[in-house]
Amino acid sequence: MSIPSFVIGIAGGTGAGKTTVAHDVAEAVGEPLTRIPLDNYYEDLSHLEYEDRSTVNYDHPSAFEWELLREQLDALLTGQSIEMPQYDFERHVRTDEHVTVDPSEVIVLEGILSLYDEEILEMLDLRVYVMTDADVRILRRIERDVVDRGRELAGVIEQYLETVKPMHERFVAPTKKNADVIIPEGSNRIAVDLLIDKIEAERGSSDLEEFDSDPDSELEEFDSGRGPTLDRGESGTESPDHLGSPE
Repeated sequence: MSIPSFVIGIAGGTGAGKTTVAHDVAEAVGEPLTRIPLDNYYEDLSHLEYEDRSTVNYDHPSAFEWELLREQLDALLTGQSIEMPQYDFERHVRTDEHVTVDPSEVIVLEGILSLYDEEILEMLDLRVYVMTDADVRILRRIERDVVDRGRELAGVIEQYLETVKPMHERFVAPTKKNADVIIPEGSNRIAVDLLIDKIEAERGSSDLEEFDSDPDSELEEFDSGRGPTLDRGESGTESPDHLGSPE
């Protein structure tokens, strides 16, 4: 069983394309990769009635069990397997099932607040923030929640306006400042390819101390309209992320 040497955090608003980027990275790495969805770490609220669980703000940082995530990520980093929790998005509860996850050369933590927790940030070798226009993200959110997760359209829209959008602006968008790399549009093939090249270069180097934050580095922010640029760390707000139940 290998001990991971490279850990990537991928954050961004709901429907930004984080999962797409994570899958592209996994495919490009060409070897086993451990993917950790942040959504699996929602607090277990099974002690609450369904009506009460339905009113919980799942886009607030307090909705996640950060301590468990820290413990399990740390275990993977030391070469230990973990029993990753599973979450039922329709009933808003953690299930009784767990999935055994073995450590691999590369670990990817993916979710709206992957760059939020300071202790988690310290465990990451590369921090990525995916930006996508708000109108695109809300359409993706609706498709995911209604089609994939069986939720009612009216409830999805209400949640978006009441919690997803304001929580994104308050907690998710500000984490962009913690990113080493900002990718506009999750499906941006050129930007993702540049990211993968950077990952391979970092993994291949003898010392993986820290991602190069030099503003002259090859990839800091990619503007799909102008090609690769080095303009990174801009302030600004994106739009919301997350689901009535987890993102």
